[in-house]
Amino acid sequence: MAAPESECGGSDGGYRDLGGVRVELDPVTARGGGGGGFAISFWLYLSSSARPSSVILHQVTVGDANKLPFLALGEGNKLLLFPLTSLHREAPAPATSSYPWTGTTNLSSTSECPLEKWFHIGCEVTENVMRLHVNGDLIAETHLCSLYDEPDHQDNANKISLLGNGSKRDGYIYNIEVSRVLGTIQEQYAKNPPFKLSIDYSSSDGIEEGDDGIWNIVGGKASCRRNFILEVVLINAFGEPVKDKEVVASLVYADNGTVVEKSRDDSEPPLLITCEGLEYPAISKPLPIIHGRALFKLKISQLSSKCDNKLFRIQFSTLHHMRRYPFLEAHSKTIRCISRNRTVRPSGSGKRVGSAMADETDLLNNTQGLVNAERVNGRLHSHSNNLVVRFQTPKFSKIEGDGMAKVQVMTNASVRNKHTRKMVASKEAQNFMGTDSSTSTCDSFDSGSSWSGSDVDDVESFSDAVVFRYCLDSTYDRSKFLRGAAPTFSKDDLVKLADKVSLYSGCSHHRNQILMSKRLISEGAAAWSMISKNNERALWSSAIPVIIKKFMDIGRSVNRGLSEQDLEILRGIAGCGEDIGRDEFDRLWYWLYPVAASLSRDKIKKLWDCTSPRWIEGLITIQEADNALRNSRELLKEPGTFVLRFPTTRSWPHPDAGNLVVTYTGSDNSIHHRLLSLDSSAARAENLQDLLLQEPELSQLGRVDRLPTAILR
Repeated sequence: MAAPESECGGSDGGYRDLGGVRVELDPVTARGGGGGGFAISFWLYLSSSARPSSVILHQVTVGDANKLPFLALGEGNKLLLFPLTSLHREAPAPATSSYPWTGTTNLSSTSECPLEKWFHIGCEVTENVMRLHVNGDLIAETHLCSLYDEPDHQDNANKISLLGNGSKRDGYIYNIEVSRVLGTIQEQYAKNPPFKLSIDYSSSDGIEEGDDGIWNIVGGKASCRRNFILEVVLINAFGEPVKDKEVVASLVYADNGTVVEKSRDDSEPPLLITCEGLEYPAISKPLPIIHGRALFKLKISQLSSKCDNKLFRIQFSTLHHMRRYPFLEAHSKTIRCISRNRTVRPSGSGKRVGSAMADETDLLNNTQGLVNAERVNGRLHSHSNNLVVRFQTPKFSKIEGDGMAKVQVMTNASVRNKHTRKMVASKEAQNFMGTDSSTSTCDSFDSGSSWSGSDVDDVESFSDAVVFRYCLDSTYDRSKFLRGAAPTFSKDDLVKLADKVSLYSGCSHHRNQILMSKRLISEGAAAWSMISKNNERALWSSAIPVIIKKFMDIGRSVNRGLSEQDLEILRGIAGCGEDIGRDEFDRLWYWLYPVAASLSRDKIKKLWDCTSPRWIEGLITIQEADNALRNSRELLKEPGTFVLRFPTTRSWPHPDAGNLVVTYTGSDNSIHHRLLSLDSSAARAENLQDLLLQEPELSQLGRVDRLPTAILR
């Protein structure tokens, strides 16, 4: 039996489209009783154009021009495996070799084949039996009649070629292997899986989506264009992060995928990337994949109006490949690049991408939830007197909880008159900011930001225009504004800003992020000074003790610090390797500080400190939470099983930063993610554990299986 003509093995070399696949089989090897037979295994990626009637692999007998199906898609996109000609009496004949293959013997999968996703196929063939495996599991088996039992065919067995369908680009194959040893399908499935690149839209920022679904991004001249952020994820077919790869971004036309070129020799590159505070042409600055992710901070210099009003996309692709493959590329949604003076903030359904919990924390936008609730003035009200946990609504809700200031608005006229407006801040709000009034060496504003220095330098307090801009702008621009404002203004001024933003946006969660900004920045600067010792970079190992101490101090934790797995999650958020720089530390700190601040609240601290059972396993990812709710890859645990986690894609000053998310198996046998918000009635509750279990769709705490490791203190 000959090996496949395609190059196989290795993480890159085994990719090829169906038209380039050719495998030579010798039916004689299938003889010999229990020891005879062979196995064919490979990974398959079907494009969205694949439809029932698509033949994946043809079988062709040497000396016969007829192409007969060997592997195909039948009704409902289910896999069909056909017997081999020259070996089995039930093999398809030329008269029945076309769709729908009625009257032919075949093995069929039980479920629909996924599109645009890798899955593994294994076929075991003997002269009397064929078996079909999908993702390592035996799906179908049938007994057949051998042609070798007929005298006319015993000596006429011809070799068979398996040919990929080259008539249209319906799919791709990876690492096809032929073995004379049966029982190796599971082993082939487990080793060296293929990769897929995608965009994590829950991490997007600085993007506004119009009513037509097109992204509006401010670009053009250096003084006008704005940063926007996209994060790509490179994982293997098992959902495990890939390392030691690089991804590059480029700007392409949405209609044909052609790369956008510079308009003239002296013009700027159409797409720029910011790394360590410096701008580079994106096409020449690939980013390394760290823990399966890479975060791109981009700007567009080419306006759509200068390109016949064409729309763009951001194309991400992996390097070190001789040719392009759709699964190693990812494309953003369509983009309209506009100048700043054309920026329009729609009053209708237009929305800011990344400004709310999107894919990761699926917001409650229907009448079914964890509580028997109704919507009143944008809030959820329960018919139960014991409601403590409420899930955030898609629009900003006016929520008051522990440590949040109460805002009193007397009349509409008083809202318009700042002298008659009464803002009452609680002691908890003052204490939340801490007592450290020292300044920090944080980044200042740059010309590309929508915030100018005059916003914080030329006024005694924050004007309504500044407040409205803060409410409407991106998390990235809010961060830049607060980094400049928090060290400069007094705590009282920041309280007033927090009150106004909470009032105008209708979301009190913004308030927490503003109130913590002064202490967050000063503590972060002090921590980095201890870590770096005035150097630009420091070893990650030297940063660990400082990070753990700061975390425990801010979270008021005595008995529980951070585990080795927690630190690996933090390193992934920072995007650093064996050493860490200031930008990477800031990414880590802007995520960790709100989490530690939340843990300092008594009721959440009790959840964190509880170890039997462990209500909060640690700093876990959405993938770990998902796995905790599964008995296997396909089978979910019983409805009501849940775990608690902090969303790893929400950093200061995003309103959801530091908040808890419950990931649970719903009554519809699917996994849901809900953002938890503590109601003011929580003040009357003794603990959250019992009250969480009182929710109708939460019945039992799940267990996150992490390798045992020491808790570092």
